Amino acid sequence: MNTLQLEQSKKYDRLINTLAVAIPVAVAVLLGIRRKVDLGEWTTYLPHLNAVINSATALLLLAGLYFIRQKNITAHRTAMLSAFTLGAVFLVSYVLYHLSNESTPFGGQGWVRPLYYFLLVSHIALSIGVVWFVLRAVYFALSGQYDRHRRVVRWAYPIWLYVSITGVIVYFMIAPYYQH
Repeated sequence: MNTLQLEQSKKYDRLINTLAVAIPVAVAVLLGIRRKVDLGEWTTYLPHLNAVINSATALLLLAGLYFIRQKNITAHRTAMLSAFTLGAVFLVSYVLYHLSNESTPFGGQGWVRPLYYFLLVSHIALSIGVVWFVLRAVYFALSGQYDRHRRVVRWAYPIWLYVSITGVIVYFMIAPYYQH
């Protein structure tokens, strides 16, 4: 039986590692496409939706922390799986927007400009890295490996929360420059 568990664990490790590389690479390739696809005017509203998704994700992450501290495992699981689902919806929405719309240049000047770029770059870099941690955290939780889940969540949770919050801040900083 242990051999079967070890083989399954290796299978899921490979899948998680593959996804953690494939997702950011696929997003980078899609974003690198120079010719935009006309998906319609509705896609210009996706950044606003993405800000709502990031806000809701941050609130769900905070709720998940609250519930686990209250030892309410069911509510914790619901909050965290909801945050995970919103992350997937965000990813699709983000790609659709950038596939069909030019990037919006930031128009701020003075001290706000380096602040914006610091937040943007740290947000993007950490959003790439957090994928691996979140996938492992979800896998460990769903497979009942709670000690391993807790160990990976020590890294995944603060990074994921930072990415969610900075996504909203970056949105509010660039929102005045969107063309509608």
